[in-house]
This record gives sequence, structure tokens and C-alpha cells, in this order.
Amino acid sequence: MPLIARVRRFIARYDLAGRDTRVLVAVSGGSDSVALAHLLRELAAADELSIAGIAHFNHQLRETADRDERLTEALADSFGWQIAIEREDVAARARRERRSIEDAARTARHEFFERARVAFGADVVALGHTRDDQAETFLLRLLRGAGPKGLAAMHPRRGTIVRPLLSSRRDELRAYLTARQIQYGDDESNGDVAIPRNRVRAELLPFLKRRFNPAIVDVLADEAELARETWLWLESESLKCETVSTSDSRLHTSEFDVSALQAASPAMRRFVLWKAMNAASGGRPVSFRHVEAALELLGSEVARSVDVPGHTVERLGPRLVLTSSVTDARGRTRASSNFFEYPLSIPGEVPLLQAGCLLAAESCPAGTDPRALTPGASTAAVRRDLCIGQWRVRNRRPGDYFRPVGLGGRKKLQDYFVDRKVARHLRDGVPLVVDERDRIVWVAGFGIDEAFRVTDPAQAVIILRLKLLGGSA
Repeated sequence: MPLIARVRRFIARYDLAGRDTRVLVAVSGGSDSVALAHLLRELAAADELSIAGIAHFNHQLRETADRDERLTEALADSFGWQIAIEREDVAARARRERRSIEDAARTARHEFFERARVAFGADVVALGHTRDDQAETFLLRLLRGAGPKGLAAMHPRRGTIVRPLLSSRRDELRAYLTARQIQYGDDESNGDVAIPRNRVRAELLPFLKRRFNPAIVDVLADEAELARETWLWLESESLKCETVSTSDSRLHTSEFDVSALQAASPAMRRFVLWKAMNAASGGRPVSFRHVEAALELLGSEVARSVDVPGHTVERLGPRLVLTSSVTDARGRTRASSNFFEYPLSIPGEVPLLQAGCLLAAESCPAGTDPRALTPGASTAAVRRDLCIGQWRVRNRRPGDYFRPVGLGGRKKLQDYFVDRKVARHLRDGVPLVVDERDRIVWVAGFGIDEAFRVTDPAQAVIILRLKLLGGSA
């Protein structure tokens, strides 16, 4: 099957874009992203999608970074596309934030993509990850001991990020470019085997291909897809395992009914506990053996507890209780008696006793006029296609920010409340709807984030409503 036909089929299979979808193409200057730009240009010429422009991020990490920037700018110019370019000293950011260069680079890059997407009025950002990248990611995460979520590797679509080339091999993309005499840049850092991904690419995958299976890349990419399907099913089914969460000024607890956990399948038991323990760990890694220790408590007839990263798991009669300190984004104990955080099902509703209200969510089909459903500040309409993973309702945390509609940039939530003259004693009680990445979707009763604004009447929407407990919206 021709490359363009396979890309077209992959986009249709995962509904990554359609005729009315405005796509921002992320181009680094390397072979994969340059091929992506040319392939999407072909699809745009066939009226199968619309191109919003190109986004290029210069990490300032390589001697050839400026060359790749110029190459990408020339590509946009030859296509007649607009381009957004941004530079950042990523190495300095990594030192400042005490994280790896790879992690700092990814964070900076994706923050830029979102800014460029909003500025260009694009619906999605297309990245040039390939089937080879998928296999490498699967192996890296397998070596680190990941479960289904990690082994799912890269999703075809994650929020506003789409990956149209996940069914395509790197060598066929280069053959496509060579046949058309299209220039692209080579990243010299790919030869640095001190970087784990490069070591997997240069040493482990060739060894596995030569000694075990010539089709190892396809096998691993297929395993990632199976893991993704397993993860999505587990995520959906886990919502049926109810938990009760409470907090005071120092501690946050989550309680599970032991008999309900024991009635679940072993895989679901492990998944539910793993998910809850990660939420309670304060960002500390929760390993297989930590979850195994918690599972052993289910069979205990006496009160016992185990210490795990960031919290304690304790068997108290018919309950399994996870207890952690209430901390802020920097890991400091948070002195707030109004701390709350609950999962939000769609459709579903969450009573918020601390705030004296109830927050409800319902899904509406494409073509629904959101203006007819959102008569006031207590109701909001947001894009249904961005509802990926588990959304939650919580109150504010230090460092929270969002992008109010019409502002043209992000704003600290603290400053937003000051501007809106929200009394200090009321701010901790304002519910926030957040997505799986902890991005604020709706400051309930005030406004939504620009990224979730409904821009097309044909889009499916989620209606969020804030109601007084025992009253109306």
C-alpha cells in the first residue's frame, strides 16, 4: 500500500482530522517531521484537512539547531504556510527546574505547541512520531518496569496532539523524501548513546532484530497498541470501584471497601490500587512491589499497615485506607481545611460538601448549540474531543494558572481571583474542573480555559453545571 494511502487510513481509523480540521504541523527539520509536512500537504490539496501552519521549537541544544530552524522556515516559505518559531535555552531550564534535559525539552516544546495552536486557531498539533519511535518507547518503558499505561507508549491522539505517522516506518519516510529529492536535516545528537533512547535505537533494537526477530519493530509497536486498549478498558472499568476521600488541614485519606476489591478481578484490583497509590504518592514513583505489599493487606485479618512512597496503606477491618500528607506543588504541607479532590465521570455529578455545591457533567452530540444550554456563569460548554482520560474536580493549589478566554495568554489563578474581586476566604471553595494532565478546564462559576472553548457549532460538547446542594443551578 502506498505511504500516503496508509497515512490516510490511519488518520481515518483514529479520527485524527477531517475536512474541517485545522492542523498545525510540528516540524523539527528532521526526516520524519519534514515527511509529515509533505504528506499532510498532499492530504490538504485533496481537501481532506486544512493546514494552519508550521510550528518549530529551537531547543538551543545542538550546533546545528539554527540550521534546522532555517531549513524549517524555508519549507514553510516554499509551501506558502505561516510559521511560528520559538527558542529557549532548555539546558538552563533543566538546571533551574532540576530535571533531565529530555524532560525539560519535552515540557518546553509542548507548552510552545499549545501557544502556537491557540495563536493560529488550529484544532490539533500533528507530530511526526513513527512506528519505530513507538517500538523504542515501548522498550524503554518495559525496561523501566511500566504497567499497561506506560507500555501503551504514544497514543494516536492525546488531547490536541495527533500522530498521523504511527503506522509508518522511518526508513520508508526517508525513501519517500529521497525519491522526491526533498532536503532534511540530520540530528547529530542521535548518535549519542549516553541518551537511553539512542542506545535502544543503536544497540538493543538491532541486536533483537538480528538475533531474535527481524520484525521486532512491528511486534513491539503492535504490543503497544494492545497495551493501550487494555489501559483504556481498565481506566473505564475502574470508575466502578468507588472510593471515599476525606481531608483535614494535614492529612488526605482514600478508603476502599475490602470486599468490593476482593470481588474484582486480580488485574482490576491491582490497577485500582496502583492508580490510587500514584495519586497519593505526591509524584514519587510507585513500583510493582509497593502495590504487591498493599494487595497483601487485602488478605489480612488483622489491622496492619505498610509504608509506601509518599503515604501509608492500612487495613482497618472492612476498609483499606490510604493516608498521605496534604502538600502543595513543592511538597510542603498545605495548611488548608478545605482541601478536596474528586474524580468526575462524564456523564456524572460530584457533590462538593466543602463548597456547598454539586458539579454535574453531561455529554451532548455534535450540532448542539452550546449557547442554548449555558444561560449563565453557573454553566459552561467545553469541547468533547479534548475529554481524554480521567477528569477531576478539585480546589486550587499553589502555582495554578489557566488561559481565560479573550486574554491571549495565561494568568495565575491567584491573580485572576484578585482581578475578579473574589474574597480571600472564598477562593479555596471555588471548584476547578481539571483534565488528566491537571490543566484547568473550568473555573466553576467564572470561566473556561481558551484551549477548551467550543469554536465550531459542529463540535460535540460537554456541559458542566454548578448547582447549590439542595437547590438549582
